[in-house]
Amino acid sequence: MRSHRPTSELPAHLEALYGRFSFDRSLADDPISVVRSLATDRRRAEVAGIVGATLAIGNTTAIRGAIDRVARVADGDVARLIDPRREPERRRRLAGFRHRWIRGDQLEHLFRILSDYYDRHPTLEDAFVAGWAEGGFAVGLDRLASALRGTPGTDRIGRAPRGYRALFPSPLDPSASACKRLTLFLRWMVRDRYPDLGYWTRIPTGELRVPLDQHVHWIAYHLGLTARRTRNWAAVEEVSEALRRIDPIDPVKYDFVLCHTGISGDCPKERDLSVCGPCSVRPDCSLWRGRSVAT
Repeated sequence: MRSHRPTSELPAHLEALYGRFSFDRSLADDPISVVRSLATDRRRAEVAGIVGATLAIGNTTAIRGAIDRVARVADGDVARLIDPRREPERRRRLAGFRHRWIRGDQLEHLFRILSDYYDRHPTLEDAFVAGWAEGGFAVGLDRLASALRGTPGTDRIGRAPRGYRALFPSPLDPSASACKRLTLFLRWMVRDRYPDLGYWTRIPTGELRVPLDQHVHWIAYHLGLTARRTRNWAAVEEVSEALRRIDPIDPVKYDFVLCHTGISGDCPKERDLSVCGPCSVRPDCSLWRGRSVAT
């Protein structure tokens, strides 16, 4: 059962939150700020986007630093990361890389897979669109994840290092995770509104699913956008559908705002009138609805 239903005023309140949000202030603290600086064309946007989304674990400062370290391996031009002529140098320079549980040998394997993929396809969009046309968004994401996992044991790619395939989960897996990093990559590539990149043109923004990180999930739950306390693919679909009813054309436009409302501390995750008082969606939040608040 849903803990509470969204209020009828929530669409207007979300729009108010979106309208007053300072994108420029938050952009500097978001991984896409680094990805944008590297994405000078579609191929570089895809490579930088996959690197950035794959490393999007932990706090934003550490994530941006990790993306910067990988970019330095390529001397600032991420196209060099998939150049097979640079493989020995790339392997050497990535040898000591570590970000949380992601290792340099895993990234090296990813770059070999991307090099092989781009020999046969002009864009990763092809992998997603083939699945999406066949069975919808989840199948498209599964095909993209499969392309990034590569074909195990092929001569050109070699055997995947320990833990590699877990970096690219599929929503079709029996215990499907939220697939936050791949849905984040899709948001960056498909949306052409600030701050996203918009290099992919065959997928309507209305098809996107929200990248459900812990901040967005917390806020979505307390706004009644989902009744699910577990952050899994079913919750992604539920939140995305609720947002799609508010904005059918661009439902995930609220993702950046909700995420950074949590990151910045503007949503303290407890009743605190000094912080929550000015919040546009406070009347819709289950922490406040139906309760009197001492001022």
